[in-house]
Amino acid sequence: MKKYLLAIFFCWLCLFNTAHAADFVVYEGKAGPGLDKHIVFLSGDEEYRSEESLPQLAKILAVRHGFKCTVLFSINSKDGTIDPTVKDNNPGMEALDSADAVVILLRFREWPDAQMKHFVDAYLAGKPIIALRTSTHAFAYGSTNSSYAKFSYNSTIWPGGFGKQVLGETWVAHHGAHKKEATRGIIEPSAKNDPILRGVMDIFGNSDVYTANPPADAKVLVRGQVLTGMNPTDAPVDGKKNEPMQPVVWTRLYKNEAGKTNKILCTTMGAATDLQSEGLRRLIVNSVFQFVGLNVPKKADVSYVGEYKPSMYGFGEFIKGVKPATHELAVKPTK
Repeated sequence: MKKYLLAIFFCWLCLFNTAHAADFVVYEGKAGPGLDKHIVFLSGDEEYRSEESLPQLAKILAVRHGFKCTVLFSINSKDGTIDPTVKDNNPGMEALDSADAVVILLRFREWPDAQMKHFVDAYLAGKPIIALRTSTHAFAYGSTNSSYAKFSYNSTIWPGGFGKQVLGETWVAHHGAHKKEATRGIIEPSAKNDPILRGVMDIFGNSDVYTANPPADAKVLVRGQVLTGMNPTDAPVDGKKNEPMQPVVWTRLYKNEAGKTNKILCTTMGAATDLQSEGLRRLIVNSVFQFVGLNVPKKADVSYVGEYKPSMYGFGEFIKGVKPATHELAVKPTK
């Protein structure tokens, strides 16, 4: 009888784990400098298709460089599909407990305390954070009853919330014209020898430049030149929009409330379409290497793993009915 009950328990446990794992995807690196390093990606924005871009970045780091990568999504609990309009459910946050670095593309999330606690614990532990696009306004806690209300982008308790305090900026405004004026990344001359920019050339994104004023302790790596159109061959806009150009990539070291120091890279670029830029992909991959204490390659391999044809950004335009399992590797990496 005891053995019978034990067997039932293990069957139940297996079923539970299968259902739980179905909410996210894990890519196990098999060879490369990233072995034994775990990178956790948090997707969750309604506009810039992080549910498409972050799995591709994770595949690149796992297959090309050997990292273990876990990608979490905003999940519709009714049908198990990825739904970025669901702001209060990112299952699998326990993965952050073993993360060596965290990559986020979030917008106005309001996770329940049980999920948010894992993120805050990772932050307080001093884990590196690489933040893309709308992560400057990652959280919006409408309820002041939440234990984490201060993380809101418009917090008055902690002015500007997580974005302003930790990353270096919160939501301000569109500097370039949205969906009309694209971005050319211009490397800051004083930062040209930074390892994160190693092998980085020709940065372009068809998302617009954000207004950004990072603090004095931030190191600007790239500025955003506003273009007259949506193509990389378009000329720069004349006048004040490019005088001066806004910072679009910066790093900083932030000493948090627990006395630990977080390595931060923030970029206001990062729409899924922007990640078609080899230069931008390499910059993000380089930052992972740098932040986990590995030597940055001379020219990191950032070629796609499988097909990558991202959707154009926009509200209400995410692909419906997709489950995390869709993003699993068709062919598993081998030793």
